[in-house]
Amino acid sequence: MKKKNKEKLKKKRNKIKEQPAIEGTICGTGKNFAFFTPDSGKGDLYIDGDDLCGAIHGDRVLVRKTTSKRGAGEGRVVRILERPKAVFVAKIAGEYALPTEKGMPRSLAVVRDGSVAFGDGHIAVCRMLDNEPIFCTVVEDLGEDGETDTEVMRVVREFGLPLKFPAKVVAESESVERTISETELNGRRDFTQDCVITIDGAHSKDFDDAICVKRRANGYTLYVHIADVSHYVKEGGAIDKEAFKRGTSVYFADRVIPMLPEVLSDDVCSLVEGQNRLTLSVIMDFGAEGDLERSEIVKGVIRSKARTNYEQIAAILSGDEELCEKYGFLTDMLFAARELALILKERRLKRGSVEFDLAETEFEFDENKRVIGIKKAERLVSHEIIEEFMLAANETVAKTFFDKRVPFVYRVHEAPPEEKITALCDFLDTLGLQFPTKPEPEDYARLLGEVGDDLKGIVGKVALRSMSKAEYKPQCDGHFGLAAKYYCHFTSPIRRYPDLAVHRIISAFLSGKTLKPYEEWVKSVSVTSSLAERKAEEAERRVDDILKAEFMKDKIGNEYDAIVSGVTERGIFAETDFGVEGMIKAESFPARYTYYEKAMRVKFPSFSIGIGESVKVKVERVYADKVEFTFADDKK
Repeated sequence: MKKKNKEKLKKKRNKIKEQPAIEGTICGTGKNFAFFTPDSGKGDLYIDGDDLCGAIHGDRVLVRKTTSKRGAGEGRVVRILERPKAVFVAKIAGEYALPTEKGMPRSLAVVRDGSVAFGDGHIAVCRMLDNEPIFCTVVEDLGEDGETDTEVMRVVREFGLPLKFPAKVVAESESVERTISETELNGRRDFTQDCVITIDGAHSKDFDDAICVKRRANGYTLYVHIADVSHYVKEGGAIDKEAFKRGTSVYFADRVIPMLPEVLSDDVCSLVEGQNRLTLSVIMDFGAEGDLERSEIVKGVIRSKARTNYEQIAAILSGDEELCEKYGFLTDMLFAARELALILKERRLKRGSVEFDLAETEFEFDENKRVIGIKKAERLVSHEIIEEFMLAANETVAKTFFDKRVPFVYRVHEAPPEEKITALCDFLDTLGLQFPTKPEPEDYARLLGEVGDDLKGIVGKVALRSMSKAEYKPQCDGHFGLAAKYYCHFTSPIRRYPDLAVHRIISAFLSGKTLKPYEEWVKSVSVTSSLAERKAEEAERRVDDILKAEFMKDKIGNEYDAIVSGVTERGIFAETDFGVEGMIKAESFPARYTYYEKAMRVKFPSFSIGIGESVKVKVERVYADKVEFTFADDKK
């Protein structure tokens, strides 16, 4: 170290040695500095790279405040207390590992211990050596950089997604009794003679919801049967602890990382056709106009009469002769289900529920699991039936247990934050549209309903981005997007822990047990489940991007029609009609242009373009998880 730098550090240490040490967490940025968040939650401190003293993102540390010429709070790490993330993903470059994750050192020297073979230029999982933050060993070779399988595994490892279940979890799941005893049926409602069916994706394996609809003289009775997962996943057991840690199943296009072992999710708990299965069931009587007249939540047992998929049900409702003949015993129930679903949807939209027309991306793979096709998923009437019935059940359960004043886990969607509403209003003002500064859900619904087709795409994208992120809370603060005062997640306990938690509370209530022990537990479930959901969503987006990039690798130079999906100072994002988004970088723009931030528009000498508008793009480059476009020739 140079003499000048040594003197500088010595002076800094002398200034801070009398300051009391503060305990907290390092939040890295990926650059040569970080931030320190004290446990008190007050007064984040800036930590210069030289003052990190080997600390990395996520470390629990002791920090002393230093003086700051900038007037901002600064600090220096004096001790690393705990390192939760000693394992990280990096690219191997000779004798060095170059971390690809946030908040890590730029490089670490690799100590070769011979336990794992790895190649130069490969992506690897590395482990820091204890008390040696500049050295690491390789614990897993993920493969060559840029390969699709390598990139997917990079995401899995970076997000810490567990591919295998611990031995204790496997052993406990294999010991679960697969047959239902007479004792287990005591006190349960028998629905085995009803026309109960499951409607899922064609390739689904876990069926956690089933439905039945019966017409009444002046309305309908809807039965929503949900797999009674909490009956098998015992509180505090190995399976329960692992499910709590995972929080959710993670769905990639080519694989699933389940929350529960497959023996439960695909077999014991799954509502498979022709097998008796235990359920928590919501029975709802609706009037002819869709008003809820009566509801009941009970423990039940069902026997699914048919495992159907969305395409089959849509075809039956469209009059497909072959399927109507095959499923003739279902047709009356299905037509009643469609009638009720449309009534419930109309009623929901009237109260102000916001309806964004968002299509999911579907991938087609060859026998080697290579992406050979991408398209936007078609939304069918069968999707609407299941969606409306699950919404109805979730609302009914939330309202029921809110009224009972018991500890619960609610699904909360707060009103949009003020700064996002300001940005939305500024944008709408450029289009000559007015919007309230403190909107209600019906204001969004009205806005999307009133704009013409030429503006619907533009306005819809920007309006959606102004929304808050839904999360789990122990308080019933309502769901803004659905315009619902009471809402929870009840219908997917096989793949979401909050639903399993809700089931456990309901079962305890129905059994007459005290619910006081759950008061603190629902707080913990809410926090961990919200974090797990965000992690899963980000990982799923990353893998989707990787698969889309794989599909586009051999399409350099091709031109496509696209819609502008974002406008920033760095460039324009555009999405093709088959769902691939790429960026037109600002450096590739024609020589003269002006960027209008509020209007989300870029103006060139001969044309201008903004969010939601059509554009012709050419594929310029493809990276591991990114696609780069340029304007097609007619825009140059």
